[in-house]
Amino acid sequence: MPEARAPMVPVQKRSRERFERILQCAAAVMAEKGSDAFRMSDIVERTGIPFGSLYQYFPDKTAIIGTLAERCNAIGRACVARDLATVETIADLRPALGNIVDSYYRMFVDEPVMRDIWQATQADRALQKLDEEDGAFLANLLAEAVRPVAEGASPAAVGRYAQLMMTLIAAAVRHAITLPPAEGRRVLALFKQLLPADLAALAAQ
Repeated sequence: MPEARAPMVPVQKRSRERFERILQCAAAVMAEKGSDAFRMSDIVERTGIPFGSLYQYFPDKTAIIGTLAERCNAIGRACVARDLATVETIADLRPALGNIVDSYYRMFVDEPVMRDIWQATQADRALQKLDEEDGAFLANLLAEAVRPVAEGASPAAVGRYAQLMMTLIAAAVRHAITLPPAEGRRVLALFKQLLPADLAALAAQ
């Protein structure tokens, strides 16, 4: 599988400002045109930054989208960590998972360009690894929160549970954002009712 080429992260203030300007412009273009139609030439036209300078920061379109995806992932990880910090007993788990669903959905609603970024990571083989790594990181956060309250469950069972749960949450939210807002909220309300209230099934694994 091809690897995404990394951007050049600047150190000097002026260069950092240009770096951020490029990312802001890219996000705006994707929000307007979608990730498929987004081109490096759009940034040149809108910012006046020459192609040569643009390529010094980002070698290609994939590097720009990858940087935006990593920033979105960082926000999502912080939200999940915050919501899981409330888990002290088994009774806290289901509400915490519900909060993760709501937080994740709000992220997509508040920042519509995240939909385009996510779609781009799915379509580009070089970026799929970012999504896979983020899913593994979130699953590990959940596993760490679950282990202290999962009496009788093996570490392997907790790991499988966490991976499956975060995968299902991501799938449910990403389905909901394709629907009209009212219907999306109804779908997520139903999904949250289906979340497990205990971990009894894990003890048998």
